[in-house]
Amino acid sequence: MLTPEEIAKLPYRPCVGIVLLNADKRVFVARRIDAQKDNPHAWQMPQGGIDKGEKPKAAALRELQEEIGTDKVEVIAKSRDWLRYDFPPELVEKVRGGRYRGQEQRWFAMRFLGCDQDIDLETDHPEFSAWRWERLERLPALTIPFKRDIYAALVREFRHLVD
Repeated sequence: MLTPEEIAKLPYRPCVGIVLLNADKRVFVARRIDAQKDNPHAWQMPQGGIDKGEKPKAAALRELQEEIGTDKVEVIAKSRDWLRYDFPPELVEKVRGGRYRGQEQRWFAMRFLGCDQDIDLETDHPEFSAWRWERLERLPALTIPFKRDIYAALVREFRHLVD
């Protein structure tokens, strides 16, 4: 197991995240496929890594297509800053082969232009087992503890989009 000092020297993985809003100003959340169905904190918004040479906006659109089967969206805002979270020490070596201490993310708020039938979790590499539309302010309570601060920051930053 890596020591805290070794973990502190690891870089953050560059990523994007998407706050996808429907016409009712609800946010798309999905339950991780590897989570137990009764885990109330297994929900998250789409997110993923930025490929080498890829721009963050392009990565966000690609991640939507890969994770939920659609990119029928328009970008309406992006986070002012890159937001970081650390993996819990016991997960560092299990996530991405122990190459990262956590993730550094640029978040995009997007308006969903499709209909619910356009969302398809049965992608080439499924990540989610269920999905729903949720109120923005509920997001921190639905996600795993080490992501809660990020989700709370997103609620504060993008609240104006749902008021």
